[in-house]
Amino acid sequence: MTSISFDHACFDAAIVDLDGTMVDTLGDFAVSLNHMLDDLSLPAVAPAAIEKMVGKGSEHLILSALAHVMSSGGAAPQGADAQALHTRAQALFDRAWERYQHHYLAINGQHSAVYPGVVEGLKALRSRGLRLACLTNKPTSFAKPLLAAKGLDGFFDFAFGGDAFARKKPDPLPLLKTCEALGTAPARTLMIGDSSNDAKAARAAGCPVVLVTYGYNHGEPVRGVDADGFLDSLAELDRAVF
Repeated sequence: MTSISFDHACFDAAIVDLDGTMVDTLGDFAVSLNHMLDDLSLPAVAPAAIEKMVGKGSEHLILSALAHVMSSGGAAPQGADAQALHTRAQALFDRAWERYQHHYLAINGQHSAVYPGVVEGLKALRSRGLRLACLTNKPTSFAKPLLAAKGLDGFFDFAFGGDAFARKKPDPLPLLKTCEALGTAPARTLMIGDSSNDAKAARAAGCPVVLVTYGYNHGEPVRGVDADGFLDSLAELDRAVF
């Protein structure tokens, strides 16, 4: 754990990301995407490739998976080839999105697990009197049932998905709107996430931010991201100096 030297009285609330921060949902993504691809008569995509696509919302995830299998999983095309591939993926998107929703809702939470230390961390935040909100780029219709299935929904005053606001993280708008809902100032609202998306959104919104070291950061080392601290487990929040 990187030392976090905040005065704990500085915070009134915390905003917590979902996928890769509280719940390892890679299995759910893999099953749903590969059922979707099978429905479209396309080849499967490996979980290791999917992990790098997670974090920017379901639309990005689906288009990335389509482009990946259409390019045979090889090196990313450039220029005109990349544009042609994107156009082909877009042409399939509506059908792909319908099938993905169908499959994801059917298995939501069945191939995922709460990370060790998450419940302890959320209890620690609550014990310090902080209000909590879950903010994810995952659609709200996926996020709320997942929180309930994993027994996490009771910790949160609000749960907002990627479709709750006009823009998604890394845009600061979702964080600012979540702070409004919580009734707290951004500077007094801690963002807890797992990726550069969370950190960039927090920096732009004026929220302090800590990142977990075990999540999905688009295949890049998370400790290279501009953040105020890093956690190997949310349970460390019980011992953190803030």
